[in-house]
Amino acid sequence: MMMTTVDDTEDVALDFGSEEEAEKRRRRLRHPVATIFHLLFRVSAIVSYLFCGWFSNSFIICFVLIIVFLSMDFWTVKNVTGRLMVGLRWWNHVDEDGKSHWIFESRKGKTNESAVESRIFWLGLIICPVIWVAFMFASLFSLSFKWFMVVCIALGLTGANLYGYIRCKVGAKKKLSAVATSFLGQQLLKTATSAMTTEQK
Repeated sequence: MMMTTVDDTEDVALDFGSEEEAEKRRRRLRHPVATIFHLLFRVSAIVSYLFCGWFSNSFIICFVLIIVFLSMDFWTVKNVTGRLMVGLRWWNHVDEDGKSHWIFESRKGKTNESAVESRIFWLGLIICPVIWVAFMFASLFSLSFKWFMVVCIALGLTGANLYGYIRCKVGAKKKLSAVATSFLGQQLLKTATSAMTTEQK
């Protein structure tokens, strides 16, 4: 019976392809549908603003069409594409006292986000409000106050998403655990104070 042994000098194949594979994954779109819808509604609102007058003389129809596109964009970016494309989300929590708490979160741990998707997300998020600012100055200089109103709504919606995601990326001071801890602490304090006031009566 013949036994073979592995010599220390023998070449062993190492798996170096895993780094290249990870880099290829970062370069491709992981969520192509979300990426399309991230830009679709934004671009549709801008195109509608620019060319709606060619197809309709009614300001109301143009206004409603632009606001619908902006609302769909706001919801899509806030609830879907931010989470999928860059691992960020922001939301609002109203406590029992009616106080509003804004929460800005980012995905913990190592993320395998696509660099292409991340670039598309941030470029779309930043460029569109800049375009709306240009439209705002154009409507002011042309004294078109009805279009100025449309642009202000567009800036409000796109600016809210931009602000929320910037806070998630660089300025989120409170993580979900900190918010939950402070909320639990507030509830315990309220319970203790209400129990003390009922005992005093």
